[in-house]
Amino acid sequence: MTMTIPFRNPYYRFASGYSFLFFISWSLWWSLYAIWLKRDLGLTGAELGTLYSVNQFTSMLFMVVYGVVQDRLGLNKQLIWGMCAILVLTGPFIIYLYEPLLQSHFSLGLVLGSVFFGLGYLAGNGLLDSFMEKMSRAYDFEYGTSRAWGSLGYAVGALCAGVFFSINPHINFWLVSLCGALFILINIRFRVDAGTTQQFSGNKVSRADFIGVFKDVRFWVLVLFIVGTWSFYTIYDQQLFPVFYAGLFDSPETGARIYGYLNAFQVVLEALSMAMMPFFINRIGPRNGLLLSVMIMMLRILSCAIFSDPWIISLVKLLHAIEVPLGVISVFKYAITNFDRRLSSTIYLVGFQIASSVGIVVLSLPVGMLFDAAGYQTVFYTISVIIFFLLIFGALFLSRQRECPEPGAALEGAA
Repeated sequence: MTMTIPFRNPYYRFASGYSFLFFISWSLWWSLYAIWLKRDLGLTGAELGTLYSVNQFTSMLFMVVYGVVQDRLGLNKQLIWGMCAILVLTGPFIIYLYEPLLQSHFSLGLVLGSVFFGLGYLAGNGLLDSFMEKMSRAYDFEYGTSRAWGSLGYAVGALCAGVFFSINPHINFWLVSLCGALFILINIRFRVDAGTTQQFSGNKVSRADFIGVFKDVRFWVLVLFIVGTWSFYTIYDQQLFPVFYAGLFDSPETGARIYGYLNAFQVVLEALSMAMMPFFINRIGPRNGLLLSVMIMMLRILSCAIFSDPWIISLVKLLHAIEVPLGVISVFKYAITNFDRRLSSTIYLVGFQIASSVGIVVLSLPVGMLFDAAGYQTVFYTISVIIFFLLIFGALFLSRQRECPEPGAALEGAA
């Protein structure tokens, strides 16, 4: 396949615009979320773990619905309109409702936040990715080349987040709402052409198709592999690493600001990697892409257990730029290689997003408690060992099927 990025394709530009604006919105508050909760709101490690567990549990319910419904909708935009509303309302919600409730009525804030963030971000992220993947197959471009703009958007958001967070986190939250308004404009302009609508509507998936996925042993091997690897990594990357990194500096404020800069640079590299990675994975196969991404994540976590120098840890953080594109794109290619590609949304949201969320729900509180009792080093060593054994499991049992179809070649089977 020729290694090109289809700038002249209008649907590629729409997909890139969706991704760019969504990930700016998410990174403006999510990239420093753990630091904000601990530094500004004073939550303990156990409270932070509980918060993440409930957020992920609630989002799993939405992921099931999103996956099934979007596979039936094809490229219709009803669910994307719901995301638009969440993005625009993020600023007022966090400032006037979520933050006060976490400080005065923690349980109520916990529940309302999990519903809001689950709909718009934690499940919405997977919904948008699967929607874009369907666009890529329908309109003949690689998903990863449009998703690269999401990584670039996350970098822009993280850079701004680090600057404005040190002034007032509320600035970040209002900027999210502004980006949400721009996201709405993209959604208004994107229209599916009649030919694509007919092809999608002519290949409706049935209940038996969905049930068939859950009877496939290969699906459950993938789920177990994801639960044991990406869930631990997500806990490490979202709950532990930002606070760990900020603590390496003389003051938390300095650490938060430098983390914002580092995060922005890392995501720029991730954007470049995301654009190139589909072609690399087509050569090595999705199974090997998954294994390689998990190997990198294990080395990154282990390095944080061994080293405490900010410069070394900063270099380790940059490995994220290779690891995430490898993992995300390999999952999509693994799904369309091994399963009914009409069910790509369900497989991605259930087999990847929900699988990792299950692990986060179950493991966030124990990991938070272990951190309170033993500190970062013990937690990082423990996670590294667990991921090592799951890496061996994946090498033994993940499917070796590696024939990835050309973009757009699956239109006759798309849903």
